[in-house]
Amino acid sequence: MKSKYSNRNDFGFWTKVPTRWVDMDGLRHINHAAYLSYMETARLNFYKDLGYGMHRWDQEISTILVSMKVEYLEQASHPAHFDIGQRISKVGNKSFDISTSIFKEGEDTPILQAKFILVTYDYRNNRSIPVPDDFRKHLHVS
Repeated sequence: MKSKYSNRNDFGFWTKVPTRWVDMDGLRHINHAAYLSYMETARLNFYKDLGYGMHRWDQEISTILVSMKVEYLEQASHPAHFDIGQRISKVGNKSFDISTSIFKEGEDTPILQAKFILVTYDYRNNRSIPVPDDFRKHLHVS
């Protein structure tokens, strides 16, 4: 039976992120909001790898985040280095899912798992648009 938790082999795109002192909260662990920032940085790197620039609001094809689910599995504290794995796990007509896991550097069990649902979007005309084929060809279901 497959574990409900991801492993490193489930991902084809990686971003490395170091923690910062300011990322800790009063309980001396990385605050939940810092993880969202780490994953946003990783997602933007993923878009860049797919051929989309950082100024997506000026592009004909962009995305808008409509939902996220985050499971915090283990605590971490500063200093640490994280490996963030991402994959497109589902593609619909106008939306797609990005599955993300954060691993402590050198470890095989994730400390966090997340799923982001994004809609492909045309900001110039303020409307959703079909998911481009290049997103579909990166679909990676595990």
